Amino acid sequence: MPFDYDLDFRTVDFRAHPELYRVGKGEQGVLLVQPYKGEILPHWRFRTPAVAQESADTIYKLFEAYLKAEDFVGADMARKFLQMGFTRARRYANHRGGKKYDGPVPDDKKGQSGAHGRAELPRSPEDTEKAEAAAIFKLKWDQAKLHPDYQRQMAEFKTRYGK
Repeated sequence: MPFDYDLDFRTVDFRAHPELYRVGKGEQGVLLVQPYKGEILPHWRFRTPAVAQESADTIYKLFEAYLKAEDFVGADMARKFLQMGFTRARRYANHRGGKKYDGPVPDDKKGQSGAHGRAELPRSPEDTEKAEAAAIFKLKWDQAKLHPDYQRQMAEFKTRYGK
């Protein structure tokens, strides 16, 4: 099921109400779903490879703790933060300053990813530090996606909630 952007994310506690969570596509909801955003975001960094390694390792430990607690929503959110570490570091590796598209995000598309009709800006020479940071997150993201407990809990979540 698609991610539901119509929920009041300021008031919904997804730990108490996992039935409201939608996996969606990619990183959808990564900066909205509480309390997980508040638990994971402070650890999310990719400025240098060393910082990215510490961040990815910490987020992966949170991912494992959520799995151990049978908290699929938390595990999926940690997986999304690992994915976002990869995608944002790659963006900065390709576009100095991190700006990928020309012009502002349309008002009705704020909080959603994508070009939304905007042209992609020319790529800068690759920033090797950011590319290395992206590779660090990519390894942990792939490890998370393939984790047997994550796969099992996702299947159970989709069976239980149809999402």
